[in-house]
Amino acid sequence: MAAKKNNLIFVVEDNKVYNKMITEYLTRQNFTNVKPFFSGEDCVSSIEKGAKPDIIIQDYFLEKMNGIDVLLKVKKISPSSEFVFLTNNDSMEVAVNTIKYGAYDYIVKDKITLDKVVDRIQKIRKVKALEIRNKQIKMAIMLFLGAIFLVVLFSVLYFVFGWFGGE
Repeated sequence: MAAKKNNLIFVVEDNKVYNKMITEYLTRQNFTNVKPFFSGEDCVSSIEKGAKPDIIIQDYFLEKMNGIDVLLKVKKISPSSEFVFLTNNDSMEVAVNTIKYGAYDYIVKDKITLDKVVDRIQKIRKVKALEIRNKQIKMAIMLFLGAIFLVVLFSVLYFVFGWFGGE
């Protein structure tokens, strides 16, 4: 079981945040040999220099090369490397082609998870907007109370003490 956790795993994802999320998640799952790449070119270059990844988890959409391009180049150099596509592309044709060219699996990124993140962001924005609105209302109330206080004060000074020209 321990050897399984030490497999060399490449994560090829050009979205730096998502790349870091996948890499850190695998590390927390005790996979100790995980290497991030932000382009297909960097992944292929590393393999050309002698790296032999056991597993490559990659996006289909990459900047200059698509996932199938990376798969085909890597399989020529390192035929035992297994590919798992993790992508937003839910095209059945693309999924079938990746398997046809040698990918082990094709997984569509969980849109529900991303929707939850967006939902939380929207809730935070609403709370922040309410906090700002509450501060504005408090300030308006304070100004209104201050104005009333001044009117009462000047009225007392005028009518009771005869200040400001009163008798």
